Amino acid sequence: MQRQLDSSRSTAFYIAQFFAFGFGAINVLGFAPYGWFPLPIISLAALFWLWRRFPQRAVWLTFSYGIGYFVTGVGWLYVSLHDYGGMSWLTAGTAIFLFSAFLALFPIPVAYLYQRKVLGSYFGLAAAWMLQEWVRSWIFTGFPWLSLGYSQVLTSPLSGYAPVFGVFGISLFVVLTSAVMARPTLRAIAGIVLLWSIGFGLQFISWTHPIRTPFSVSLLQGNIDQSDKWRAAALEDSMLTYAHMVMASKAQLIILPETALPIFYHTIPPEYLAALSNNVRAHGGDVLIGIPEQLPNGLYYNSLMSFGRSPHQTYRKYHLVPFGEYFPMKPLSDYLMAILKIPMSDFSRGPAYPGTLNVAGQKVAADICYEDVFGDEIIRPLPQASVLVNVTDDAWFGNTPAPWQHLQIAQMRALETGRYMLRATNTGVTAIINPQGEVVAHLPIFTRGVLNGSAQGYQGETPFVRFGNRLALFLAGALLFVDKLLKKRSKRQQ
Repeated sequence: MQRQLDSSRSTAFYIAQFFAFGFGAINVLGFAPYGWFPLPIISLAALFWLWRRFPQRAVWLTFSYGIGYFVTGVGWLYVSLHDYGGMSWLTAGTAIFLFSAFLALFPIPVAYLYQRKVLGSYFGLAAAWMLQEWVRSWIFTGFPWLSLGYSQVLTSPLSGYAPVFGVFGISLFVVLTSAVMARPTLRAIAGIVLLWSIGFGLQFISWTHPIRTPFSVSLLQGNIDQSDKWRAAALEDSMLTYAHMVMASKAQLIILPETALPIFYHTIPPEYLAALSNNVRAHGGDVLIGIPEQLPNGLYYNSLMSFGRSPHQTYRKYHLVPFGEYFPMKPLSDYLMAILKIPMSDFSRGPAYPGTLNVAGQKVAADICYEDVFGDEIIRPLPQASVLVNVTDDAWFGNTPAPWQHLQIAQMRALETGRYMLRATNTGVTAIINPQGEVVAHLPIFTRGVLNGSAQGYQGETPFVRFGNRLALFLAGALLFVDKLLKKRSKRQQ
């Protein structure tokens, strides 16, 4: 009889693990390009319900949930590794699974604390889960992709908290809502209704204000195939493509994507840059061009340079992608780099605290590609900067959800800072995003074109610009303290 009971429990647990994996997988549908924002809340609530059903197996259930979440969420890396990196399908698939398994480890301490009954309330659970997301955003250079808060951009009332607490604060409120759904009480439900109502009200607060008049912009999307971009035979086509686009524009600010000219700055024919510069200067404008840059000392940078009416200026990328733009543990990574065949993959870091690029009458806070996923780094040139500019090359990810997830991240940065975000990409998604995080206009993905529009400079300081992630971390700490007090009171009442 006991054996039958144990067997039944084991079967039930294996079924629960299967469902945990499935709940993690559907979580991704809450992010772009799908945008079903309630799904992450529901899926996480389902995981917490499974914790209550199998309290001594919470760690394993969470690991299964994390595997489902990240395998489906970052599966687009297969295109980078296999299609462009040259890995076999088996090696690429294994690498993605191992990376997903690594990411799935981060929420396990939260499950362990629950399993050991250290976390005793909704507040402690929400705070601990948010903190593991925050740790994931900086440890080993950080990978904050798919933080829960991104799923709530625009469509959810919780997005009103973005200018105050940033993406991690929203993550905390998502988890808090899920925890209440898993174990609802009348008082807790009332608290969640109030929380969401305040978030809705915050959406109508203007934390920043426009300055001067709107200015015209042209965002260029060359749609240069990644397989051809770095081939010497295709260089002339890339340079002519962007030259024609620049010459045809009369915008005050023209922006080209990351490494739009895939050749070192000092090797570009001077007459080419002079022609572009003279053209934009003739109508009082400036152009920003993504160009790799090599200095006389041999170091080279992923850079964004300005030409035109304003003095020549350079922004050099600071937050580099490990194994894509630099070699961590270089002696151990040479073999991997030889397999991936990524050109110019040993960049040097630019300054951690860059100034603004003063172009088109604006003070631009520039960032390159992956840098815009780090909100606390984006705010370093603020509040002085009036506009955000991101240049990127997401062609590495093919026609997958990744470019749309990246666009959603850029929307969060606009919301957090109360400023326009201008994105120029190689293959998409090239877009103009207003300070409310709304995509005003964008180009279709994998098409060649120019996005013409207007933007406005903004001044002012949102709470997030002033304090960064510190407000969200303070809130998490306060909730952990409350959790401890509630646990003590519960023990005294027993």
